[in-house]
Amino acid sequence: MNAAELVVFIIYLVFMIGIGVFFFLRSKGANEKDYFLGGRQMGAWVSALSAGASDMSAWVLMGLPASVYLAGMGQTWIAIGLAIGYALSWIFEAPRLRRFSIVANDSITIPQYLTNRFLSKSKALQIICAVIFVFAYTIYAASSILACGTLFNTVIGMDATVAMFIAAAIIIGYTFLGGFSAVCWTDFFQGLLMLAALLVAPIFALALVRSGEVQASAQFPANYWSFAENWKDIASGLGWGLGYFGMPHIIIRFMSLRSQKELRKSSVIGISWTVIILVMSVMAGAVGRVFMGEISDSATVFIQMTRRIFPPVISGVLLSAILAASMSTADSQLLASASAFASDVYKPVFRKNASDKEMLWAGRLVVVVIAIIALLIAVNPKSGTIMDLVANAWGVFGAAFGPTILLSLFWRRLTFSGAAAGIVCGAAVDILWLAFLKGTGLYEIIPGFAAGLIAAVVVSKLTPAPSKDVQALFDKATSPE
Repeated sequence: MNAAELVVFIIYLVFMIGIGVFFFLRSKGANEKDYFLGGRQMGAWVSALSAGASDMSAWVLMGLPASVYLAGMGQTWIAIGLAIGYALSWIFEAPRLRRFSIVANDSITIPQYLTNRFLSKSKALQIICAVIFVFAYTIYAASSILACGTLFNTVIGMDATVAMFIAAAIIIGYTFLGGFSAVCWTDFFQGLLMLAALLVAPIFALALVRSGEVQASAQFPANYWSFAENWKDIASGLGWGLGYFGMPHIIIRFMSLRSQKELRKSSVIGISWTVIILVMSVMAGAVGRVFMGEISDSATVFIQMTRRIFPPVISGVLLSAILAASMSTADSQLLASASAFASDVYKPVFRKNASDKEMLWAGRLVVVVIAIIALLIAVNPKSGTIMDLVANAWGVFGAAFGPTILLSLFWRRLTFSGAAAGIVCGAAVDILWLAFLKGTGLYEIIPGFAAGLIAAVVVSKLTPAPSKDVQALFDKATSPE
């Protein structure tokens, strides 16, 4: 156990809670839109780094480097797919989604947008979306809590289960108190910290190897440096990029920006940040193999490399990036789940006349409930690795929402029934492929995304065209500003 690293962790965690308290004290008179979308007043830098940090969970510091460390450069296709998908989502999806969400009755959640996009009074689509949200986000949040437990156990010797409980309590704390604004600002600082850590550690390790101060003695598996073993590896890696088009906690940032001008600036910042992060994450795994040689737990390659290079205070700061990555994703997931339940199920189904204050507390209660369930999944040793949990949740979201959201933004003929069919079929095929056809080696998001796209188009063609009012809404959202 290292006292200096522990002190740095504590200072960092107190700072995160402080941000939540700050926005809680500022929240007098706040309404549902303020808590769940920051009042659409987010600036370019905060939105860009918040979107990136909420995306790049602990897997970018532990899961992806571990995959590259173990399996070699073939895992780079995951990073390539993510970089392409992220860039395309900012360039093509973000501008339209922001405009559409405003035109569609100033929607503040993705399920709300999808319902208002068709001027529908039916709440079926909102409820379907909310159920998928809660299911997938609980699994996703579990991966972040699991990463926190691994970090504290490796660095300071704390029992992993105890560490998970502490991390969950802190994440609940500032999300519960400050809402979207607190989440975005904590993510902003955490995004900067993640970038610094991934830039510094691999570069210093490589410099030490090249200078001869550290002897490179790693044994590499056959074809370690090969970028492609078969087409399934390439397709599965690139398939990760499809997830961005339907990842609610990321694309909700597109809706929160204060103007289209800020969005364009934010896209440049966000894409640049993400590309650098992904390149350095891959580098961390490969350099870690050279620098560390054989280690028993590949998930700790970044942790062990950092501790071996730097003195305790600096390593504590850099390793806080793993806390940052874990928390910045978990808080966004909890808030997205809470907003989906409170705005899309609780108010329209159970309490149609719920006040703003009641809605805020309903959302906060859901934050606590989902975090507790995610914690129970994380402490279960049979739940899988960090990368497994992330891949499962990522696939469900991408397959369920990606095709439908893209069609809603670019295809005038999409109908309410087509949207519902696309979401249900995409999620169902993704889950069934994972359950029964995982052995094929093809990432389930690819057949799931294809099924969702086909279902949405076919059902839309078989059902009556949207009304003139719905088509007018589409034309208004797509007309030049």
